[in-house]
Amino acid sequence: MKSAAQLLPLLADRDLDAPLAWRAGKPVSGREFLADVAQFAPQLPAEGPAINLCVDRYAFAVGLAAALSRGHASLLPPDARPDTLAGLHRSGGSAYALTDNAALATAGLPRVLIEDRSGAFAGDTLTVPRFDAQSHAVSLLTSGSTGAPQPHAKRWETLVGDVAAAVGSLARWLGRPTLAGLNLVATVPVQHSYGLESSALLGLLGGAAFDSGRPFFPADVAASLASVPRPRALVTTPFHLKTLLLAGIELPPVDLILSATAPLSPQLAAHAEQATGGMLIEIYGSTESGQIATRRPTQSEVWETMGDIRIDAERTAAGEERFVVSGDFVPEPTPMADILELLDARRFRLLGRANDLIHVAGRRSSLGHLNYHLNSIPGVEDGAFWLPDDVTDAVVRPVAFVVAPALAAAQVIAALRQRLEPAFVPRQVVHVTAFPREGTGKLTARALREFALSQLAADDTPVQLTHTVDPAHPAFAGHFPGQPLLPGALLLAEVLEAARRVPALVARLGAHPTLAAAKFLAPVRPGDVLTIHLVPESGTSRGVRFEVLCGATVAASGRWVAEQGATP
Repeated sequence: MKSAAQLLPLLADRDLDAPLAWRAGKPVSGREFLADVAQFAPQLPAEGPAINLCVDRYAFAVGLAAALSRGHASLLPPDARPDTLAGLHRSGGSAYALTDNAALATAGLPRVLIEDRSGAFAGDTLTVPRFDAQSHAVSLLTSGSTGAPQPHAKRWETLVGDVAAAVGSLARWLGRPTLAGLNLVATVPVQHSYGLESSALLGLLGGAAFDSGRPFFPADVAASLASVPRPRALVTTPFHLKTLLLAGIELPPVDLILSATAPLSPQLAAHAEQATGGMLIEIYGSTESGQIATRRPTQSEVWETMGDIRIDAERTAAGEERFVVSGDFVPEPTPMADILELLDARRFRLLGRANDLIHVAGRRSSLGHLNYHLNSIPGVEDGAFWLPDDVTDAVVRPVAFVVAPALAAAQVIAALRQRLEPAFVPRQVVHVTAFPREGTGKLTARALREFALSQLAADDTPVQLTHTVDPAHPAFAGHFPGQPLLPGALLLAEVLEAARRVPALVARLGAHPTLAAAKFLAPVRPGDVLTIHLVPESGTSRGVRFEVLCGATVAASGRWVAEQGATP
């Protein structure tokens, strides 16, 4: 039997009749949540872990709590692609999937459907479960350098302490004793560490209430905010926030905006506070450490740690400086992947990612720093620097890619000259329509490199692009139930869309190319990752040959030719 000192509750000390969550504008009380957990927990398999794939934030929270009640950890993968789930299935154990989507394929994993049982609560008296503080609660799975998900295990006491430190910091910013009554709307997936900590867990362990949805489009974000009462908070990322503000739609008043995953420019922060009337607070942390510091960028560029967390600088065996987080809920000293300027053990400036550092003409900077200034230029809707990794020039120069329809390249360069050292001012600015960002708004180094090479490809340069087949595509419902296949016409459309992402190929093929040949050699299924090879034909031909691979298997091949009358 565990002593009371070793057990920590599922819910913070709160009024169980007050809202813990909101579903389509309707409140769900803490008491109803406990009833749902009590109903679902016995339905789970005897052994775990659980792989929580729920998109609905309330269903996710029910699944998380039910798994804890059964003594099961929850694995939180970055996506629900079949190859991701198959890899988890092959890793062994008795893993099962929790999902709120009856149509989701789970790669052979047993699954439990977390159904909506609104109105099923019968008013039973329920107690708040308590769990072993040392128990393995969740493993956040992030993609490593190999692309295979890497687990970051968290104990229950670590999650409880993480949220407690955040509550203390955020309550001080708001001038409130607690976060009770604060209603959260989040654009970030709940399986992401920031989305988990600042939405579902901030409700369960922090006394707030969270909206169950994950709005993406600006109008949906505005509607979700309007569906919950004040005080309300928006939990988002710089990319999502910028998209929301540029949409120009009227936003309901917001009392707090939380932003994380990338540094935010003070201009965007000021715009957000002006548009919503609320306070914008940035959160700094990592999957390994949890959230550890906050700042208000309209007031200061200096971060201050939460709770009793401290940061120290140390030298590695190779003589390199690194920065280590310790104290409070952090179970052991944890190195950070960033370069910091320490003002003291509690305050610092963020200079950039350690693997983000670049050297140009003997000068050092970081891509994060350059992107920060690029995105602070009025008129730049989105932007990213890229440093070529295969050049013959003695001095490598960065290239700037921008979504800036109202600005000429010369205007972007002129603005950067006012912000950056001369060595980092790009000689080339490439206008694009959008970047291949992930759901959290992150632009991975791999995706950016592939994107940059495709944008800069010459007319006769072969191009390789990747594409993940959307598991939720409506075509799968009819092709075919139980054995979904991507129709050949849609596969050809994906190839053509990939070609249209390469300006040199657009110039070669024209706006309406003709399909000259096509062969379909292997099935393409939901969630498959396609590698699309596009090879311009030599000589006077204006054709482009293509080959589509699923792993090492050729799924399709063929040839597009220029539209009649296109200019070579």
